[in-house]
Amino acid sequence: MRFLVLALSVGLSRAALVPRDGAAAGTQPDAAGLRERPRSTGRKLTGRFLHVTDFHPDPYYKTYSSTEKEAACHRSKGPAGVYGAETSACDSPTSLVNETFRWIEENLKGSIDFVIWTGDSARHDNDEQIPRNTDQVVSQNEMLVDKFKEVFGKDDNINDTDPTNDFTIPIVPTFGNNDILPHNIFDEGPNRWTGKYLDIWRNFIPEEQRHQFQRGGWFYVEVIPGKLAVISLNTLYFFDSNSVVDGCASKKEPGYEHMEWLRIQLRLLRERGMKAILIGHVPPARTDNKLSWDETCWQKYTLNMRQYRDVVVGALYGHMNIDHFMLQDFKDITKDAKKGRMKLADVDTLKASVAVDGEVGVQSASDYLIDLRDTWAKLPSPPKARLLEEFTDEEEHEGIWDRVSDLFRSQKKKKKKGGKGHKPTFLDKIGGPWGERFSVSHVSASVVPNYFPTLRVFEYNITGLESLVIEDSAPISISPNQEQTPIHDDDFFFIDDDAGWTDSLKQKKKQKASKKPKKHKFKVPSPPSKSAPPGPAYSPQTFTFTGYKQYFANLTHINNDFVGKDVSPANRDFSDAMFDDEGVEVQGKWREGKHGGKKSKKNKPKPKKFKFEVEYDTKNDKVFKLKDLTVRSYVDLARRIGEAKGKSSGAGFEAEAGEEVDAEEKGKKGKKHKKKHGKHKKRSVWFAFVNRAFVGTMDPDSIEEMFEASEVEGVAEIEGEEMVQEL
Repeated sequence: MRFLVLALSVGLSRAALVPRDGAAAGTQPDAAGLRERPRSTGRKLTGRFLHVTDFHPDPYYKTYSSTEKEAACHRSKGPAGVYGAETSACDSPTSLVNETFRWIEENLKGSIDFVIWTGDSARHDNDEQIPRNTDQVVSQNEMLVDKFKEVFGKDDNINDTDPTNDFTIPIVPTFGNNDILPHNIFDEGPNRWTGKYLDIWRNFIPEEQRHQFQRGGWFYVEVIPGKLAVISLNTLYFFDSNSVVDGCASKKEPGYEHMEWLRIQLRLLRERGMKAILIGHVPPARTDNKLSWDETCWQKYTLNMRQYRDVVVGALYGHMNIDHFMLQDFKDITKDAKKGRMKLADVDTLKASVAVDGEVGVQSASDYLIDLRDTWAKLPSPPKARLLEEFTDEEEHEGIWDRVSDLFRSQKKKKKKGGKGHKPTFLDKIGGPWGERFSVSHVSASVVPNYFPTLRVFEYNITGLESLVIEDSAPISISPNQEQTPIHDDDFFFIDDDAGWTDSLKQKKKQKASKKPKKHKFKVPSPPSKSAPPGPAYSPQTFTFTGYKQYFANLTHINNDFVGKDVSPANRDFSDAMFDDEGVEVQGKWREGKHGGKKSKKNKPKPKKFKFEVEYDTKNDKVFKLKDLTVRSYVDLARRIGEAKGKSSGAGFEAEAGEEVDAEEKGKKGKKHKKKHGKHKKRSVWFAFVNRAFVGTMDPDSIEEMFEASEVEGVAEIEGEEMVQEL
């Protein structure tokens, strides 16, 4: 039996872009093919959006219960605070969820354009006495949907039959590995989970996307109709811990179908002149100590990121609990993948080499972060005389990049004429002036207080869209002159059900073992036009991410149970649970948290007012020094973090406490003069990266002990010393 799968879902969002000075109905359409409408109650863009991830709500959480493994914050007496047991392996109390949404309503409602919600919205299965079941997983996800309704729901559409019109702004969810049962295990669709979430997320999935979602849990939303889409990936089909699927190479695998769907959506968005943000739960981590995705999926994903670099604005993920970023290096795409061929045997070899350094999936965060640093230490270094240092004005900055681009292109032409013997320049090595050898994945920390609860608010460029108003209540009107996107033969592919689409994993492995490894073919995505400018991920333009604010809730202060007392960590290695696919333990360790073994002397909780506060803001950050969030900015940051490896010892993570060199005085007298700065210390960018990864929950001594401080020389100031002291 053979059946036909349409691997694209072309449809228009149920919101419309309207010029602020809209003309009467019947006027000519604008450049996006949208009819102008009369002025209405629509909303203007703010150039900001919220990313929130990993709530893990736990209705069984009890205040002042024990954080020990046998109790899991469900019983016995212990230090579990009213808003959560920070730095422990316990999940989020309902009070934390409620207060998080209250804070969002009071501080963000009306000032963001959409919400990205990257999964894990059910508790972990961490208590043998209260095992998870389907009803719990469903009800906990439904609770979060209700919370979003309380904040962003409409009051005036009671008689509206369209469920996707119930919110004031788009909210785009995605599957987490704990949003299903058993966790991690997501079989090819349609399955019971795509059916259940089609109902749970009926307010978020556009009508024209419902069939594709039921097929495999993937969909997209035009958060700015005709301009910007958010593509929700089902990363569980890529996840290396999902044992019922086998990568993205074979046409019989749902991962293959998912990658085909992604390729076609990106192509269609390019044809429509639109841009896309990719989101998912499990990020594409790929180091010696951590391989999150099957390698075949990583290869296809990275190939898509390279070929559609003119379309993709950025990629956002959760799952790992720590705040950090990743670079995908296009040089790691295999020759076979570039030609549309993929051999599983090559992947097996790679996984074997990874396993030599340690078991994938059970390494601590310290190993992983050091892996990133070691990889980034190999990035090319720019010439000492940096061309852009003298340009500080934004307009001059953009103008100089245009001139650098022209120079780079002219040099490339000369190289072709000159033949061999040319030594690659710094720009050659990073893929040109915009760093087009790489793409970036942003990984946000979690709401669940494995460290401290966090939220992230991104800012993006809305140049040219300032006068647009998004009409929430009416569908897009398509201009009669607007051509429909043609459907090509290669937009379809066949799946042979009899050949094994519904085979069990055991049968698949048996078939694979009995045959010689073969190369599976797939269609290679088309690259950008040679005349196309760099995309918004690379060059400052409309939709480019310009910065973000990282917010955190200091539960030690807010819970108000142990403030001012001895709060030294019971287990300083707070990072051990980061890669816990079970949500329970890593390397045999359950994390009791910094207050483990303590009991509050209070009979009733007396917490302080719950609030999120800014941990750091990339726009005025003196450590990371990100001018914007383009790939080139992150390549530069990664290189500076990587420079920590192999530097001379001495200052370690920090310079002398409270002192810095006064450069002007040094020049006058030929020796170092020191300037007092109170309690502030000098910290390196590597120290800042590690400190922020754990949301400031680790004390400096623990960081230095875990991350080989003797290799690092302090070079930059880090904010947040007060937060460390307060803990």
